[in-house]
Amino acid sequence: LKSHDLLYRIRLDALSAAVVPVTVTSRSPGVEVREFSDAELSCEFKTENDENPRIEWKKVDKDVSFVYFNNSFIGPFHGRAEIKGATVRLHKVTQKDAGKYRCEVTAPKDHVSLGEVNVTLTVLVPPQAPSCDVPSSALTGSLVQLRCRDHHSIPAAVYTWYKDNKPLAIKKPNATYTIDEKTGVLTFQKVSRADTGQYHCEAKNRVGPAKSCSGTHMQIDDLNVAAVISGVLLLALLLFLCAFGVFYAHRHGLFSQLSHTGHRGSQNAGYSLPPKEPQDFKHTQSFML
Repeated sequence: LKSHDLLYRIRLDALSAAVVPVTVTSRSPGVEVREFSDAELSCEFKTENDENPRIEWKKVDKDVSFVYFNNSFIGPFHGRAEIKGATVRLHKVTQKDAGKYRCEVTAPKDHVSLGEVNVTLTVLVPPQAPSCDVPSSALTGSLVQLRCRDHHSIPAAVYTWYKDNKPLAIKKPNATYTIDEKTGVLTFQKVSRADTGQYHCEAKNRVGPAKSCSGTHMQIDDLNVAAVISGVLLLALLLFLCAFGVFYAHRHGLFSQLSHTGHRGSQNAGYSLPPKEPQDFKHTQSFML
């Protein structure tokens, strides 16, 4: 029994050694290229018996769509891609081309007939001129935020703020501000007149040269306490005069006179002559004769 089991195991090992499944690999499972340049999606395979396997490429987003099927490119890839072996080359890629791709190799003559590999394409975009939000004025002691954002750069840009063309340090001891270089927000917890100046922001990443927005002047002024007090006093005086006018009119009976006049007018408006009787009409008629 032992020799029979040993012979059986040897046969199983020989059979498994003979079955070599189709293998699919990629030299570059992660590809990064600049926008409008060419991208190579590497796919290499080995088969057991099938020398002419079927090759397919698919783009895996929320839905799966064909890139290469039945020996031709499909949809937006038609006319702007080529294939050599199983490796695909895309021409002038844009952001729409970024994403995950799958190379599938099917070898019907092999015992294990399907193999696949994924390749992720990242399309890099240099910084664009950021949009900047800088208030034109503020009062001392108030909270003020300046915002800067570039929505197009890939990878995401980091930001530097400038005051009067001099960069503001990200980390500075005893600074009256904070800067988040990832979100582009410059925050003053309590601005002072010393923070008055021209501000602009710069966006940069590793793909291309930095870009800046145009500068905007921010004026910080002290709160005019005297003006505020004068305004409050003026408002109080107006309210007092209105209240005094109402009290004076009520004391001298102007409201009751107006009410009585209105009541009499309504009574007169409701009065009408009584209808004439037929004999009255005859009497008038004979009198006229």
